[in-house]
Amino acid sequence: MALALELAHRITSQCFADLPPQAVHWAKVGILDTVGTTLAGCHEDTACLAARALASGAGPSLLFGHSRRVPALEAALVNGAASHALDFDDCNNTIGGHPSAPVLSALCALADDIGASGQDFLTAYVVGFETETKLGLGVNMYHYTKGWHPTATLGVFGAAAACASLLRVSAAQTATALAIAASFASGIKANFGTMMKPLHVGHCARNGLYAALLAREGYTANTASAFEHKQGFFQVFNGAGNYDAARILPAWAHPWDIVDPGIAIKQYPCCGSTHPAIDALLLLLRAHDLQPAQVARLEAWIHERRLEHTNRPDPQSALEAKFSLQYCLARALLDRQVIIEHFEGDTYTDAAIRRLLPRIRVAPYTTAQFPADNHFGAEVRVTLGDGTVLTQTVDQPFGRTSRNPLPPAQLKEKFVHCARRALSETRVMALYDAIQRLEQHHNVREVMALTASPEPHSARPARAVAAQA
Repeated sequence: MALALELAHRITSQCFADLPPQAVHWAKVGILDTVGTTLAGCHEDTACLAARALASGAGPSLLFGHSRRVPALEAALVNGAASHALDFDDCNNTIGGHPSAPVLSALCALADDIGASGQDFLTAYVVGFETETKLGLGVNMYHYTKGWHPTATLGVFGAAAACASLLRVSAAQTATALAIAASFASGIKANFGTMMKPLHVGHCARNGLYAALLAREGYTANTASAFEHKQGFFQVFNGAGNYDAARILPAWAHPWDIVDPGIAIKQYPCCGSTHPAIDALLLLLRAHDLQPAQVARLEAWIHERRLEHTNRPDPQSALEAKFSLQYCLARALLDRQVIIEHFEGDTYTDAAIRRLLPRIRVAPYTTAQFPADNHFGAEVRVTLGDGTVLTQTVDQPFGRTSRNPLPPAQLKEKFVHCARRALSETRVMALYDAIQRLEQHHNVREVMALTASPEPHSARPARAVAAQA
């Protein structure tokens, strides 16, 4: 049977009662983190300008952090752009990108439109997550290295699968949604460091939802070979010999990808490829109480594939700074933390940072430093003015997999810090509690309503807006 149909049967046969408790646990973690990062990014230019360009009328679905309701497709796009605006949303090793933002941006918009129980919402999220990540298992890491942005090119399938699940369409219609999504897939890494990267998420969330809606209405697409055709997804995006479709179906739910390797929760609001080096440097700083003036030279090694888009010694915008390993390390050295405010306005031009940047050198690591199959390690070497050399390595950043999770208190702290940028303290805590009990809600519209800000953003304390790239 064709892959689209096989996936569709798995998607439509899943029910909440069959989900393992760990899948439900991690689903709520992913929802909490994504709702928080979407609220943190909802007033950034990348989301606001996207909304302005659409300029559509009223509808049923909330824009996070606003009181405005718009058509579901528009909400998926704008909330999707907001979810990734700060590059603070979760990651996953299998997809090679950000799994939750595309799926949840589409699901939240759809659930606001049609209504859904918390259990159905959680089930749809898990199967959407599983669809995009298991497709990633078949195409990565060649897909990623070639220059596609898997968050978008694979996330569109996750969004389509999740929305098809929530709409309760048939297996045949779900296969059609996946086949439509194959034509909607897009997103190139050349646009990293600009507003287009977060818009990739909004675009694929909208397209995934649209694919499911089209399928429900009776639209047709090549369900027999949209993936396998000589001009289908696998051949066009990866090319012959650069994918392994046979890995996808046997791995479905064995284990659920949301459980293992799981969700990587980001500690820092910048490209995940910079995180292991930041972790290593912060460990050194805390262990030796180092001050910037003591550091004569700072060297860092990360995986070659990750350095490709983060070797930016002279970032020229706040967005580009998120993809500058040099800037992120300079920030960690100067402030002993890397936070949202470090990527706002003209912070990338700070004189103290500009003095540190020339002291920082980055390079790809070799197999003498890390095993060939480790793509997530980092080594940092600090040379002090007196000639002392200090070295620290990490095999992977903290929180990168479910086996190395952030503690619940740290997850809550991140959520509160993010959500406070758009909502009152009372509403933030009510939203946190509602997500913890999501499976008990008969209609998640009650939860979505808590993401709305009852006051206009202009009434809130002024803050810097991320510079355009």
